[in-house]
This record gives sequence, C-alpha cells and structure tokens, in this order.
Amino acid sequence: MTRIALCQLPVSPDPAANLKRATEALARAQGADLAIFPEATLTRFGRSVSDLAEPLDGPFVTGLAAAAREHGVAVIAGVFEPAEGRVHNTAVAIDASGAVVAAYRKIHLFDSFGFRESELVAPGSEPAVVELAGLRIGLLTCYDIRFPELARALVDRGADLFAVIAAWGSGPLKEDHWITLVRARALENTMWTAAVGQAPNPSESGDGFGIGRSMLVDPLGVVRADLGSGPAVQVVEVDPEATASARAALPCLEHRVL
Repeated sequence: MTRIALCQLPVSPDPAANLKRATEALARAQGADLAIFPEATLTRFGRSVSDLAEPLDGPFVTGLAAAAREHGVAVIAGVFEPAEGRVHNTAVAIDASGAVVAAYRKIHLFDSFGFRESELVAPGSEPAVVELAGLRIGLLTCYDIRFPELARALVDRGADLFAVIAAWGSGPLKEDHWITLVRARALENTMWTAAVGQAPNPSESGDGFGIGRSMLVDPLGVVRADLGSGPAVQVVEVDPEATASARAALPCLEHRVL
C-alpha cells in the first residue's frame, strides 16, 4: 500500500510564494510516501514564464527537494526550464532523499481552444516512467491526457500508476472532459491514476487558472477521491491488490491485438 498526497494548490505568478505553498502542503501531508503537485507549480502560465523559468538546480526545485528530504516524502511537481528561446513544461520527480531522479518534458502542447502553448513552450519527445515510493510511475502533463497512445506507451514501459499533473483551464465542457479523460485512461489500462490540478484562487491578483477536481481513480475507473474546486491536500491510498484483481477480471491488456 502506498499513500499519496494530492496537493491541489492555487498557483501565483511568484515562484517564491508558490514554493512556500508547496512546502506548507508537504508539512500537511502526514504519512504520505509521495506528494503530487500541479502542472506549472513554479509559476502560472503567461508571458512571464520565459523570464521565470529555472534550471533543475535552481532555487525552486532545490527548495522543493530540501522540503522533500525534511519530510521524507517523494515529490512530483510541474516547473518550467529554459529551452533555447522558449521553455520546457517539465514534470520533475524528486525522491524522499531530495534527489532529482527524473524530468519529463511535456510532449503534447495545448494549441487548442484559442490557446497556443507552443508559442512559449518547446515540446519534449520521450515518455517517462520513474520509480518513486515503491511504484513505477508514468508521467503525464495536462493535454497529454487526451492522447491514449502515450498512456499505453507508459504501460509498455512498466508503469503501475499514472501521475497526471495539470493546469486545466475552465470553459464549456472542460470540466466534463477532464473527468471523462482521467477515468478513461485509468479504465482502459486497468491502472491507478492520480490526477492533480491547480485550484483557482480568484481572491489573489493574477490567480484563478485551473478548475481543481484532483482525483484518485482506481483500475476499474471508479473515482476513489475527488478534491472539488478549492485548495486542498488529501492523502489517499493506492493498493496494488486492486490492480491485480481488476486485471484478472478485465484482462484487456492481455487481449491487445495492435
């Protein structure tokens, strides 16, 4: 059994403020083996990301790693790295000793619904599975959830849990899309899926991007936890026995033809 803290935080333009929120959330994640934070935890989306992007040995990741080490909790969080005139939208994985063990650079960029992420972000090219907290975790970032072939590639690389980090924007049907897609990726792959989004916080200037609705979904597509729309930290449990049971009843991965 692995305990995961779903850390649904609002994100401001200020990296120092966001680091403070993240370290406070880790202190609240009592008993967790792994804490998952949203996409773009470093700073909210906008033109300023080019100026605020940091290398992985910069102050934000270094501070998050120190907090991970202090609390003995592994961490997955979204940051921006410099990338030759643009940035990479990166999911960084830090183990409980504070070591950076993986960095997944978002492959699918959100050039949809009138937004053009590719103007600011350079795409990554390699799927990533990382070993943390006794699990092999496949990393997905926001728009990636709309591409089932990426999730299946992570299964083929040995993932036994999907960690989805997001800054899912609001809009017509967008919340329905999020819930449907997260549950679908879990069910079609009989895979535990921990999906964490930004919480809106309209009371703070510049905040409000994100719908929340962080979830833990089990291998049969059942929502085991849903954090709603407000800021929250909730510790949930992932049981590998449930994966074995689901795959015995629904062996769709064994029945693949293509």
